[in-house]
Amino acid sequence: MILVETDVSEEWDSSTGWVDLADEAVKAAVAESDARHLLAGGVAAEVSVRFTSDKEVKALNASWRGKDRATNVLSFPMLDPAELPSLARAEGESLLGDIVVAHGVCAEEAAAKGISVRDHARHLVVHGMLHLLGYDHERGDAEAEAMEAAERRALAALGVADPYEMHG
Repeated sequence: MILVETDVSEEWDSSTGWVDLADEAVKAAVAESDARHLLAGGVAAEVSVRFTSDKEVKALNASWRGKDRATNVLSFPMLDPAELPSLARAEGESLLGDIVVAHGVCAEEAAAKGISVRDHARHLVVHGMLHLLGYDHERGDAEAEAMEAAERRALAALGVADPYEMHG
């Protein structure tokens, strides 16, 4: 079972159900990932999703990645991918990590792609969750293709159009 703790800053449209969106996107990513069997049954794992400002994401990106700019999503895994199999034997709740989404960057990218902020935010949460599960598109073409395929499956399950087909 995945528990999703969500925090939404005031930049994000209060009429949108960001808490439910985060919960659905995280669970779709898990269901379509190679790690789905690890998180089955009685395993309890927690993920934190924070919808926040570009300013906060820029500060986190500078502190943790040495990049002094805002980015659309950051993931902070609490477990090494090699530790994921141990979740099946863990007692209690395991913290998988944190996902942080920048409002301004998300909104700008959504506008540029002609899609809703809601759908783009779903994509970013799915993307971030896959990073927490050990996917890494920066480790080569095969990893990037596997991650993209899992993203497409998860987004399709959420009723979100394929972001890669639409825009190359």
